[in-house]
Order: sequence, then structure tokens, then C-alpha cells
Amino acid sequence: MARYGVLLLVCACILMAGCQTTQRVVGKATGWTPLFDGKSLDGWKASENKGTFTVKDGEIIAHGPRSHLFYVGPVNNANFKNFELKADVKTEIGSNSGIYFHTEYQETDWPAKGFEVQVNNTHTDPKKTGSLYNVKDAYHQSRGFDYEWFTEHIIVQGNHVTIKVNGHTVVEWTQEPNYQPPQGNPGRKLSSGTFALQGHDPDSVVYFKNIMVKPLP
Repeated sequence: MARYGVLLLVCACILMAGCQTTQRVVGKATGWTPLFDGKSLDGWKASENKGTFTVKDGEIIAHGPRSHLFYVGPVNNANFKNFELKADVKTEIGSNSGIYFHTEYQETDWPAKGFEVQVNNTHTDPKKTGSLYNVKDAYHQSRGFDYEWFTEHIIVQGNHVTIKVNGHTVVEWTQEPNYQPPQGNPGRKLSSGTFALQGHDPDSVVYFKNIMVKPLP
């Protein structure tokens, strides 16, 4: 019986190793790369109130005074122009957050460079989840609901931005040659840069996991 138990253990280990190898191969084959290891904030750097971001149970939790968590890790040298980004997000009631792209690290205030993709299902701000904030806004709660995980999918290719929530397209926007950034947001124009998660205010509690990027040509 002891020998049989050892054999079962060996088989289980081989099976687990095979599954892990398969996952790695699938990731490489599809071009998706994780930006969050599920255990720590390695590769990320928080601005101002750094305690706003913590990691628990494989999730990044944004809860505290205003802060932004910038990706500064090795993937693509933390500089993305054309890409797809996916993140699973969960909000508590009345919470506000966002995912920035084409941005850069900034120690204080709201990021001046790049765009914010809104995370807001029931906060008082009328611009709801999936909005390209202050550029093309969605004013109705579409596919994201508090206390339920939903996926935000951001695609940037050339001068075109697509934002999907749970596979539903919320925003399609093209930056035309005569585009002028919105008043008060002069850096809100397509360029290149990194990503950032937003900690909006002490009353907001937002969770992030499965943050993956696929650089595009």
C-alpha cells in the first residue's frame, strides 16, 4: 500500500508539472503575458499614498487615499504603444477607479499623461465603467456590477481605441488628425507609455486580478 501511495504521488506531481508547462506554452503561443504575479507588487510602483494598494488572495486591492499604481516591470520595458490589455475587476458599492494607458510614473495628483478607462458601476460620477474618461464617455451601467468580477479589455491599434466589458463593446474611438485633448487634460492623446491602476478615494474598494497584456505590431 505504501508503494502504491508513493506511485500515486509521483503521478500527481508529473500531471501538475505537465499542466503548468501547458499553461506557459499557451501563454507564449497566444502572446498574452501577465503583468501581476498574484503574490506581490513586484514590477509595480505606487505614487503618493503607497499603502492604498495591497495584495491578498491573488488580487490587488485599491483602498485608501488617492494613489496610482504604475507598471514599471520588464515586460516590453514598461512601454506600450499598440496592445491589448485585459484585467478582471471587482467593485464594492459606490466605488470609483480606473485603468490608465499610455501614461508614465507621476508621484502626486492624477496622471497627466495618457488615458483613463473608467471603473465605476455605482459611484456618483455619471461616467460609468468602460468610458474613455473625458474623451468618449458611457453614461449608463452596461456590463459591470458591484461584487461581481467583470473583465475590462482595452485594445489600442494605431489611432483607434476599443474598450470592452465582458466582451461587450462599450467604446470605439478614433483619434482624428484635428483632435484636441479635452480642456484640463492636455496629455490625453495617443502616444505610448505604461499602465496604471487607480486608487480613487478612501471610500472606494476595488479589486484587480489576471492583468494580462498582448503587445501588437
